[in-house]
Amino acid sequence: MRIIETEIYVYKIPMVPFTISTGTMHFAQNILIKIMTDEGFIGYGECSAFPMIVGETQWSCYHNAKDFAAFWKGKDPLAISQRLAELDTIIAGNYTAKSAFDMALYDIAAKVNNQPLYAYLGGSQKTIESDLTIGIDTPQKMATQAIEFVEKGVTMIKVKLGKSPAEDVERIRQIRQAVGPQIKLRIDANQGWNKEDALKVLTQLSPYDIQFCEQPMRKYDDDALPALVAASPIAIMADESVFTHHDARRIIAQKACHSINIKFSKSGGIQEAIKIHDIAKAHQIPCMMGGMLESRLALSAKMHFSMAHDNIIYHDMDTCLLGHLEDPVLGGVTFNGMHLSIGDAPGIGAQVDPKYLAKLESCKI
Repeated sequence: MRIIETEIYVYKIPMVPFTISTGTMHFAQNILIKIMTDEGFIGYGECSAFPMIVGETQWSCYHNAKDFAAFWKGKDPLAISQRLAELDTIIAGNYTAKSAFDMALYDIAAKVNNQPLYAYLGGSQKTIESDLTIGIDTPQKMATQAIEFVEKGVTMIKVKLGKSPAEDVERIRQIRQAVGPQIKLRIDANQGWNKEDALKVLTQLSPYDIQFCEQPMRKYDDDALPALVAASPIAIMADESVFTHHDARRIIAQKACHSINIKFSKSGGIQEAIKIHDIAKAHQIPCMMGGMLESRLALSAKMHFSMAHDNIIYHDMDTCLLGHLEDPVLGGVTFNGMHLSIGDAPGIGAQVDPKYLAKLESCKI
């Protein structure tokens, strides 16, 4: 089998503004690719650029995708490890752009085997419950949104923090007061606190029964994480501190986290995510399946991955619910409240409406 053509789309999805500690997003800055083969199999891949976190933009992903597609043309898509290693010879890092190509190869491989991706990865059917995220706003507005979530049946709420330590404490105080003691609260500072403030804030937040805190400090303060993990009354989840399995190995060896957030846009896709998962599992470090601002296409791939990996015990799989104003995906994962399920179509089991794609800037390689 050979790759004969790759279509690359500037997959820009309008959304309600969503704010975290590093900035506000007005569009999901995604790239969609379709890899065509000479045997008629088509692989879909999607990545979601989050410049303030990964250092990639929608346009850097688009132009890297052109280089990747040209390099792969005429080559075997089923030699997944070989193909992905080639991308590292083109450019270091840039894991977000690479993750779309990784996803497309796994989509093809599962389709060739006539299996849904979860089965190809060794998993089985199950339903998954996700949290739902509140972006940064005033404490009052965030508490009001939390009440609206609970009224819709949400049982786990993830709260974005990291702008102001004092106001962050007030945000959580008002949210906990609003939703009561039964709702699970998770917090994510997105590197927003400095190492002097992190322990103070976490200590002040401890009375509010927080399940865990994602990435309290900047990645460059990783050397301070072991002390914070040892002292914090709230469990610490590594996010931006872990892109690859090498990061996971280092962070775990240093006792610098209680859990790890796996995201394809950080890891470069499924192959590397498996390595992170397996290292974490071997050291009894639980993982979460997370994401950026992907549509239901990439979310479907994450659903398959989660069903196939039993050390994924937390699920932050609400990316397309964070204000996306359009859903052009056909097939794929479906929501019943915050419970996700997916069918048994071969591969990822999702594609994007051709009518939507026709409106987007694109190229063919």
